[in-house]
Amino acid sequence: MGLMGFVRKTPVGRHRACWRDPAGRQRSKTFRTKREANAFLAEVESALNRGTYVAPDAGRLRFAEYGTRWLSNRNDEKATAARDSSIMRNHVLPKWGPVPLAKIEHSAVQEWVTSLGQRLSPATVRECYRLTSGVLRSAVRDRLIGFNPCDGVRLPPRRRTDTEELVISRSELFGKLLPVVPDRYRALVALAAGTGLRWGECVGLRWDVVDLAVGELRVVRVAEEISGHVTLKPYPKSRAGRRTVPLPPFVVQALTEHRQAFETGTEDLIFVARTGEPLKRGTFRARVWKPSLQRAGLPFGLRFHDLRHSYATWLVSDGVPINDVAKVMGHEQTSTTLDRYTHSTRDRDRRVLASFAAFSLPPGGQ
Repeated sequence: MGLMGFVRKTPVGRHRACWRDPAGRQRSKTFRTKREANAFLAEVESALNRGTYVAPDAGRLRFAEYGTRWLSNRNDEKATAARDSSIMRNHVLPKWGPVPLAKIEHSAVQEWVTSLGQRLSPATVRECYRLTSGVLRSAVRDRLIGFNPCDGVRLPPRRRTDTEELVISRSELFGKLLPVVPDRYRALVALAAGTGLRWGECVGLRWDVVDLAVGELRVVRVAEEISGHVTLKPYPKSRAGRRTVPLPPFVVQALTEHRQAFETGTEDLIFVARTGEPLKRGTFRARVWKPSLQRAGLPFGLRFHDLRHSYATWLVSDGVPINDVAKVMGHEQTSTTLDRYTHSTRDRDRRVLASFAAFSLPPGGQ
């Protein structure tokens, strides 16, 4: 091995392979025979030359120790950090926490992912996998392990929910839902259904970005709820999220009536609880949304977020160009809009057939 390394016989008759790692530190490992020691040194030299060197004892570090440090060092937003910390604590560490990094095998990860799929939603399984793979990918970069055992793991397919079940019609919105929503929250529901705003965008709204005379609002901030505490974030989910949205007449009317009937709350928010405090999603769902669905005779599985789905589906069904729908929805890519809102509408089929309605097959030739 020349200057790269050498083998030294120990007093007890074993053979110690000695080499320097990329940082210049002296390393050694003991073998029973000289042949084994030389073969190992040849592998070390090859790895050093290729830049794939991993210290033999590096993988002894346990997943929990390395993973916890990896998670705390990431520069994430509060909501993302809270979500990832919860997934790590509840699902990832109970499985991999005490295991040395080098002992995690591809087949074991695949078996774990498959078993998770039997009790968790595909979306949650993907989050568990994403965090586990992120930790191990970082360990590869830190030269603690030679490869990421998560590579090539098959994930459960995303469930393709039937969009028809998550969308209400405009006649159901105006004829069933809005009439039974309590006065204080009617404009909130009307706003979500008439603009497609996300929950955080709705409850983080102030009058300074609403122009009732022109009939539009600007989305410039969102309310963010972490561990039961609501704070205002001065920018939306993405660059495309910062947008101007037109207000249909019924939304202008609902907001006008709301402004006359209710004071703004904490931080000048338009929609607040009776206490004046920001709305919390879970409380609103339990005390306002679910009872309203029950009174309206609508499916209990309908979520507040499905008003956003409904809004987009109505626009697509009415032939509004996809790039326009994407802009008002705050999607960065039109592919997101296409994927979510155009894969299943009866109106689409009707429009396709209507384009041929005036034509019939000519008589056959002789």
